[in-house]
Amino acid sequence: MAKDFADSLKDFWAEIPRVDEDFLGSIRDWKNVQIALDEDTIWVKGFTDEQAVSSEIQQLPNFILYELRDGLLFRKDALVPSKKVRTALLWTSIDKALRLTFPSSNKNFFGIDEKIEIKLKPSEEEQPTAALLSSMNDIKDAIITLPKFKLEKLDWMVINDKALFLGTPLLSFPGKTFWMKDNHLLPTGFDFEFKNLSSLLQRKYNASQDQWLLWDENGSVLHLNKNDFRKLSVSTFRLTEKSQEWI
Repeated sequence: MAKDFADSLKDFWAEIPRVDEDFLGSIRDWKNVQIALDEDTIWVKGFTDEQAVSSEIQQLPNFILYELRDGLLFRKDALVPSKKVRTALLWTSIDKALRLTFPSSNKNFFGIDEKIEIKLKPSEEEQPTAALLSSMNDIKDAIITLPKFKLEKLDWMVINDKALFLGTPLLSFPGKTFWMKDNHLLPTGFDFEFKNLSSLLQRKYNASQDQWLLWDENGSVLHLNKNDFRKLSVSTFRLTEKSQEWI
């Protein structure tokens, strides 16, 4: 039985032009994968069966996937080999070989000083809503009429003239909703262009996990300290409203 199982395992290789190296950032978190450089080509190997058919692989431009058999490389479902396997390549773990860079920008979300130029794209996957951003002016009359049990499970903080509510179930207020991924708060209906960036961004910008990273659709982000959130109640809302002199 062990022999049959071993024989069923496939050895996947792939190649991608070096000019498209940046696209490999989407699979940089796959620590089982290795890469090697060969003139104008980057060779990649070590994929699992699941990774070989994943959406991350299918979205890579100019990416050619092979199956290695007896020293020959076969394209998917091909009966004739495309080329011989390259030898004398220096292999390195992909997460160590690729460096992820984060350029800065002057424009930002809610006035922070830096912007991480990461693209978000519409997502067809439905995710539970975890946060709501509402205008203080739009909700100030309604919130003081709500019963305690609807408020006590939520945390909140003020961002300029807006209130950010965190928890479930959320209040039925007008505003912008977000879903939770790791310690990111992403706009409902959006996800990172390269999904594996989520954990990479957390390691770089939120290693201590003491912040929420609140994202806008244009890829701008606001860092929110978790300790700045308070339990929601009518009294804390009224005190905040008074101290900020909301009109």
